[in-house]
Amino acid sequence: MEQEKVITSYKDLIVWQKSIRLVIEVYVLTEKYPKEEEYGLKLHTRKTAVSIPSNIAEGRGRSTKKDFCNFLRVALGSANELETQIIIAKNLPKTKNFDYSTVDGLLIEVIKMLNSIINKFKASS
Repeated sequence: MEQEKVITSYKDLIVWQKSIRLVIEVYVLTEKYPKEEEYGLKLHTRKTAVSIPSNIAEGRGRSTKKDFCNFLRVALGSANELETQIIIAKNLPKTKNFDYSTVDGLLIEVIKMLNSIINKFKASS
């Protein structure tokens, strides 16, 4: 029987680790965005991506499960916002032909993981 790893830090959370990978991939992807999106979609997409692991970390540092769950909900909101920004980029003439597969895959995983953790908190309260 495999022993469960003890979570001592937000850095031990797989959802945080995957969301960090997501941020990196978002930065790589948005680097290709056209110059006119520098302070528009590019900047906003990056800030939204960074918000996901940031809220997971902040929530994990709070003193109660309720606080942590609230920050996980904020992270989930940011993930949904990021998904919307990616959908917009996929429909713009200058960004529609980019390869979104890595970002899409990581984003789906992070959303599923956040939903799962939030649902476990709901079930235990």
